[in-house]
Amino acid sequence: MQTVPFFFTGGTISMKHDAARGGAVPALSGAEILSHDPELAQLANLEVVDFARLAGPQITPAHMWDLSEQINATLARPEVAGAVVTHGTDTLEETAFFLDLRHRSPKPVIVIGAMRNASELSYDGPANVRAAMRVAIDEASRGQGVFVLLNETIHAAAYATKMDTQAIETFQSPVFGPLGIVDKDRVFFARTLKFRQTIDTARLEDRVDLFQMYAGSDGRFIDHARELGARGIVIEGTGRGNVPPMTLPAIQRAIDAGLPVLISTRCAQGRVLDTYAYEGSGRDLRARGVIFAGNLTGPKARILLMLALGITNDPQALRLLIEAGQYF
Repeated sequence: MQTVPFFFTGGTISMKHDAARGGAVPALSGAEILSHDPELAQLANLEVVDFARLAGPQITPAHMWDLSEQINATLARPEVAGAVVTHGTDTLEETAFFLDLRHRSPKPVIVIGAMRNASELSYDGPANVRAAMRVAIDEASRGQGVFVLLNETIHAAAYATKMDTQAIETFQSPVFGPLGIVDKDRVFFARTLKFRQTIDTARLEDRVDLFQMYAGSDGRFIDHARELGARGIVIEGTGRGNVPPMTLPAIQRAIDAGLPVLISTRCAQGRVLDTYAYEGSGRDLRARGVIFAGNLTGPKARILLMLALGITNDPQALRLLIEAGQYF
């Protein structure tokens, strides 16, 4: 029988209501979560790794790096079919994308969470655990990297994003949709990935800041980040990747100082492109040396830049690395 390690990091899937504190808090160990479904042991040998017991917003890039190192070492064992990671949904997509960029094994990694805690009657954690186990041992899952799986829906880590603050079906894959589903008697992939970007780096640069554009925004925070020692900046622009003109001097100062600046979009779907040519437009930004982040969200573009900076801090080399590896 194959082995499936479960890496438990916390999140709502590990939470119960604490009356004294007035809300849900991390409480359950990995073994306690798995105990909700005793039949799991009939599918594979289970391993419990209690990595952490943190809420999603408490996860840091350093945690992601350590988790990635442990998972990659575990997948190298021949008896391991794949791995499952439980995680808080608030930052789940960032960790899943981080893991995917560092994932080279053909064995799958499935990142799951829950939208309802163990004190609620409709606790969805056990169903997501069972679905993840089935995907981990399914042969069709191999060679596709890291998945995000909730509500019996399989998403590619690069595309999945949280769309609703509380709905069970919160994770969606804008533009292309999910890869497949977990049905009662089988795992079904409607499509498979034709492209995945990986970054082979031995270090992480976590001094990368993210800023969202809005009507009337200026460059004060961009300047502040540069002055405090940021090593990279990601901007969530409007529309196709445009910014208010008042931000341009600060963006130019960052570029002149040698900092890579990435532009993504605050829109829920679509990619950045130099469609427009007015002051502050994508074409203006590209001419200044800003790097386009394709269809990645701002948080994912930040993850990509942090890992890419582990390889090089040369802006032109970064441009080639990031833009050549775009998903869409």
